[in-house]
Amino acid sequence: MSIDRQADSVKDFMIQAEKVSYSVNLDGNTLPILHNVSLAIGAGESAAIVGRSGSGKTTLLGLLAGLDVPTAGDIMLDGQMINTLSEDERASLRAQRVGFVFQSFQLLPTLTAIENIMLPMELSGIVDAKHRAEALLERVGLAQRMKHTPRQLSGGEQQRVAIARAFAVAPKILFADEPTGNLDTHTGEAITELLMNLNQEQGTTLVMVTHDQQLADRCQRLFVIEAGLLHEDAAVSKTVTAV
Repeated sequence: MSIDRQADSVKDFMIQAEKVSYSVNLDGNTLPILHNVSLAIGAGESAAIVGRSGSGKTTLLGLLAGLDVPTAGDIMLDGQMINTLSEDERASLRAQRVGFVFQSFQLLPTLTAIENIMLPMELSGIVDAKHRAEALLERVGLAQRMKHTPRQLSGGEQQRVAIARAFAVAPKILFADEPTGNLDTHTGEAITELLMNLNQEQGTTLVMVTHDQQLADRCQRLFVIEAGLLHEDAAVSKTVTAV
């Protein structure tokens, strides 16, 4: 299926990749990372990408988010062909439509929890940033911790702040790279529940790279990368989209 088609069957796809390959030059040699990857993820769907370390899953996530461009193939994000955009144009698109959650949290250490959440809203010109940040902190169970800096928070609390920050500008798409990777099992379960609940409440398309089988099992779609090749586990996926 070509992603250039405008048929009704593809209009609701939030993310599409067609025959995407990616390679890097290493000491004068070409090292292939991804080969001929195709997928389509619908608006509001949740999808997990799993695979061994070094299989290319984080590289794929970065390409889908427009953090890099493929060596070959096309990627469409919310109807926009992103591999034809400049770096600044891709950054603008991400700022308007995309949220991120990282394994290492990536909170600004000198800002409090509420300030970390307010920052992206203020940059986007949202006038009631403080009120919305307070509501998000309450939603993630940290209403009493809003004036604490990251070093005063546990790992699980920092990830809750990071998730609240990611949802602060109501992104259409949320990309998460190992969101439970630095957390213990109990805390990871709580973060999994929070991510899935927010995904359903806000209708955000959720795409995650994870080694956490419980988190992968909660997603509607499961994609497996092996040696740079992608396939969908149709036995696990609750909805299957042909590409």
